[in-house]
Amino acid sequence: MPDFEFDLIVIGGGSGGVRAGRTAASYGARVALIEERFLGGTCVNVGCVPKKLFSYGSHFHDDLRDMEGYGWTVQGATFDWSVLKRNKDAEIARLNGIYRSLLDKHNVEIIDGRGVLTGPHEVAVGDRRLRGKHILLAVGGRPWRPTEAELPGVEHTWISDQIFEMEELPKRMLIIGGGYIACEMASILHGFGVETHLAYRGDQILRGFDMDVRNHVCGELRKRGLHLHFMCSPSRVDKQADGSLEVTLTDGHVMETDAVLMATGRVPYTDNLGLETTAVQRSDRGAILVDDRFQTACPSLFAVGDVINRIQLTPVALAEGMIVASNLFRGTENEGVYDNVATAVFTHPSIGTVGLSEEAARKQYDDVRVFKSMFRPLRHTMTGGTEKTFMKLLVDGTSDRVLGMHVVAPDAAEIIQGFAVAMNCGMTKSQLDATIGVHPSAAEEFVTMRTEWTPSGVAG
Repeated sequence: MPDFEFDLIVIGGGSGGVRAGRTAASYGARVALIEERFLGGTCVNVGCVPKKLFSYGSHFHDDLRDMEGYGWTVQGATFDWSVLKRNKDAEIARLNGIYRSLLDKHNVEIIDGRGVLTGPHEVAVGDRRLRGKHILLAVGGRPWRPTEAELPGVEHTWISDQIFEMEELPKRMLIIGGGYIACEMASILHGFGVETHLAYRGDQILRGFDMDVRNHVCGELRKRGLHLHFMCSPSRVDKQADGSLEVTLTDGHVMETDAVLMATGRVPYTDNLGLETTAVQRSDRGAILVDDRFQTACPSLFAVGDVINRIQLTPVALAEGMIVASNLFRGTENEGVYDNVATAVFTHPSIGTVGLSEEAARKQYDDVRVFKSMFRPLRHTMTGGTEKTFMKLLVDGTSDRVLGMHVVAPDAAEIIQGFAVAMNCGMTKSQLDATIGVHPSAAEEFVTMRTEWTPSGVAG
């Protein structure tokens, strides 16, 4: 029998890798985890967590404005970016320490450095060679941006990682892209008083989401004062003598700005990983190909998280990592299931969604019943705010089963999480109708929708 130093070697200390390593160790496996940059991966360090902290910070601009409608007067309120950044850095450092402590507690050996495969059972980290019976690739993804040949002047642009390290806020920002990161950062920066422009090559933001949701959020962002530009992308970026940037767009417009964020997607981080020394196969986009149990074409190698490019969400990577650990060291035969995965987009207002969009539902079902509601939140009846909440429910007319739920509102993520549980239990419209709502709340709207929407807009 081969002599293995470890039962499992995990390359990548992000959400999926840490969860898999810690879980495997709790089952008695000898585990090593290799991370080259920071524990917690993208989510904890340059993604979900700092993004949400920044989102909280930018929301106080709205709170200060709305307070007057409730009798509060705040004079002399100021914002100091350096304080927010310093406190954010301290919180991320605390979380990094928690991740390390959890792994230490389970006797997982943490190795700092870049892990490179040298075969189906061996990983090199600097001069050290580790042998493992199983190896899990959980290296995640990285921001993508064009090459200099594709976009002259691209070296003057930022990627999303750099947003979290800014020492000061720019006065003007141009964001390129129309997905989660672009729209969230546009909302956040605008909330901090940055003149924010977003340019997207498509005709509407947030491709893949329900079209009513996309249209509603677009309208709300514009209402807040964000500048949205569609059907265009940058063709060149020129740095001016004063340090500002001149960006030429493909629609002929030339824009002056202080910074450009390329929020143009992410790609699997498989560069220089040593995959060529194994039988692992990749897709055209570079994602590692795995089966339903996350095993690659090389039997000893597994992969989870953003590097397999299925659903790029932290909770999905956590679930995938736990499945691998359980299958390998408890003898289970679990598979990845991606039905009714809820997600949120922390725009202002935020989005919460679970299940199918109307467009996807109509492709899969012959009879789709649609229920919609748009209303002014109770909070704004005394602030004068014009923000509107939007909610949408999709139902299979044959089985009465709920197919999709979508909400655009403050705290949309908190609303949609509970309904995601019900969706996974096969919730029907009749069960929603039989549920008494929590009043007064926005969430109760989902259990009071009785009038079906038709394409003519007339109740059916």
